[in-house]
Amino acid sequence: MEAARAADAKKSKDTLILELGNLTVIADYFVICSGESTTQVKAIVENIEKTLKAQGVKTQNIEGLSFAKWVLMDYGDMIVHVFEDETRAYYELEKLWLDAPRIPLEFHPGKIKVGSKG
Repeated sequence: MEAARAADAKKSKDTLILELGNLTVIADYFVICSGESTTQVKAIVENIEKTLKAQGVKTQNIEGLSFAKWVLMDYGDMIVHVFEDETRAYYELEKLWLDAPRIPLEFHPGKIKVGSKG
C-alpha cells in the first residue's frame, strides 16, 4: 500500500494495514499510523496526499488536519488514520477491529515492504 510507504517516508510509528472488506461496508482497508507531534502528523498526511495524488489517486475528504491529533483521509475503499501518539493510545482504534486481518509490513531502514496477506 502506497499510503503506508508514504507514511513511513516521514518516519511514522506503528504503521499497520487492516483488511476490512469482509467485515464492513465502510472501506476495504484502514491504514493506521502515528506521529510523535502534530507537526509530524501534518507532514505524514501531506506526504501521503502528495504521493497518492502523483499516482492519480485523490482523497475524497480529509478531516482533522487543523488540530492534527487524529487526521482521517478518505480514499473511498481505503481510509487512512494518522494519529498523534497520545490520541492513538487513547482511542485504540485497532482494538475495535480485532477480527480484521492485518496485512504484514516488513520494515527496512527507510523503507517499508507490504507483505502478502496472512
